[in-house]
Amino acid sequence: MILSCHQVSKSFGDVSILKNASFHIEEREKAAIVGINGAGKSTLLKIITGDLPADSGSVVLAKDKTLGYLAQHQECTSDQTIYDTLLDVKKEILALEARMRKLEQDMKTAEGETLSQLMDAYSKASHEFEQNNGYAWKSEITGILKGLGFVEEEFSKKVSTLSGGQKTRVYLGRLLLSKPDVILLDEPTNHLDIASIAWLETYLMNYPGSVLIVAHDRYFLDRVVTKIIEIDQGEVTMFSGNYTAYASKKAMLREARQKEYLNQQAQIRHQEAVIQKLRSFNREKSIRRAESREKMLSKMERIERPTEAPSAMRIHLEPRITSGNDVLTVRDLKKAFGSQLLFSGVSFDIRRGERVAVIGDNGTGKTTLLKIINGLLTADAGDVKLGTRVRIGYYDQEQQVLHMEKTLFDELQDAYPDMDNTQVRNVLAAFLFTGDDVFKRIGDLSGGERGRVSLAKLMLSESNFLILDEPTNHLDMVSREILEDALNQYTGTVLYVSHDRYFINRTATRILELTEHTFVNYIGNYDYYLEKRDELSPAAAKPEGPSLPVSDTKADWKAQKEAQARQRRQQAELKRTEDAIAALEERNAQIDQISAQPEVCTNMSELLKLTREKEENEAKLSHLYEQWESLAED
Repeated sequence: MILSCHQVSKSFGDVSILKNASFHIEEREKAAIVGINGAGKSTLLKIITGDLPADSGSVVLAKDKTLGYLAQHQECTSDQTIYDTLLDVKKEILALEARMRKLEQDMKTAEGETLSQLMDAYSKASHEFEQNNGYAWKSEITGILKGLGFVEEEFSKKVSTLSGGQKTRVYLGRLLLSKPDVILLDEPTNHLDIASIAWLETYLMNYPGSVLIVAHDRYFLDRVVTKIIEIDQGEVTMFSGNYTAYASKKAMLREARQKEYLNQQAQIRHQEAVIQKLRSFNREKSIRRAESREKMLSKMERIERPTEAPSAMRIHLEPRITSGNDVLTVRDLKKAFGSQLLFSGVSFDIRRGERVAVIGDNGTGKTTLLKIINGLLTADAGDVKLGTRVRIGYYDQEQQVLHMEKTLFDELQDAYPDMDNTQVRNVLAAFLFTGDDVFKRIGDLSGGERGRVSLAKLMLSESNFLILDEPTNHLDMVSREILEDALNQYTGTVLYVSHDRYFINRTATRILELTEHTFVNYIGNYDYYLEKRDELSPAAAKPEGPSLPVSDTKADWKAQKEAQARQRRQQAELKRTEDAIAALEERNAQIDQISAQPEVCTNMSELLKLTREKEENEAKLSHLYEQWESLAED
């Protein structure tokens, strides 16, 4: 065990973020922390690094082990170049190399004992240099920078001039190069393109140390991690396996807990009904039995109501009108910015009902293409033609379609003035904005919150052609899955840019890869794209789950039918018993009334007859009460 957290708790004001969280990481283990936005994932990483104190509990790092941490955002005004920032990590190796060069010079003129001492020192320094991979430090730096998407022409750029995403990539490279025993990464894939994410996956899978990651990239987690640490309403639970295995186990556990709770509730209601019925019989024996059942019920260990699945946005995408079959036609499109050519001679068609994903490295022009189609940029050459009755709904990753000075309420009401106050509030509530949240300024919202506002406007647009630029950025896993389901049920046409391979795999019917200034077309999802891109032999068809033999299936069906018939018979018998009890009790009440009449109570023969009938009824009732209780228990 290289890292452990024991009973860690953390609150901010009255809000409890972590409650007695305990987990551990083994040497060389790759693990992920998952949970909805705001669950406390980044908080937990900061507690582990010591940047944030825990209210209680402890974090233990194994003796003589090092910890490296990459936060989501990097504040840096360094005047160092990209290359020199990584070169800093190799200071000791460079100093050792300089010492070796000095020893080499000194040995040229030394003699006797001095030469012997210099040669011994050089041998030790050379061994240490080799042990620390000193002969490959240049290729290490270059390999990591290129793997993270930098080209050699950018190595000399000053870090202070870079965008936030580029700075994050630089410091990720620096962290990987320093090779700590435990790497902590907070959303490392946010600023990487697909090629860089794939490179990072391979690097981390082969990394000799331990890795703990916070990430929403489910494809990435499936490839890299073998343990999931879940934070759910402050409670921390460990699951073995990758993300898909975790999601399956989580759903099964939630369903099992819910079923267990509902079964106990049904049992409690049943016992309460039996107790009430027994008391209604108004017999000493029945009352004692009712009291006995009440005592058992009070001692029952009650199962707490399971926490519901986290609140999730409700999105339903449906076009108001149906477009023609030909939705988009692009011919010989070209775009460059100065001397930088993005693409040239690009031609493709999109038909109604297709869900087309545009992929490619950062800077190849994917977002530019969407802006040209949407009329926000002009092409240098070529034509873009929309089909008949096509209505575009545009989702911009930079949320430039939102007005930063407006409130959420005004943003929707100004865009859709026919909606009344209640309708606006209902739509915002569907996207998790309730109460006074609706009066927050757009400019004060987080990236994820602005994304939800943009999706709300997209839903209200009732467009038949959705153009989406990185729609899953800033969305948590639950929200991504809801958007995936909404797009898969959408009857219109979708064109989107995304780096989320899990999202692409679930939603795309076709992929356009922007590479070397043109498009390559793949008819299928992301797995199909990988298969064809790497020119692999056709994969064998996936075997379906084991099906039961016909005889077993028939036996199960027959057993189920017999159980249903048995239950119907029991219910019918219970009803007959209750009717018989009710009839006898009614007859006994009549006997009591008749016996009280003056002409009967003085007639000994008639009175004796009625008394005997009531005694027989009481004997029958005693048997029926026990029969009813037995049937009710079944």
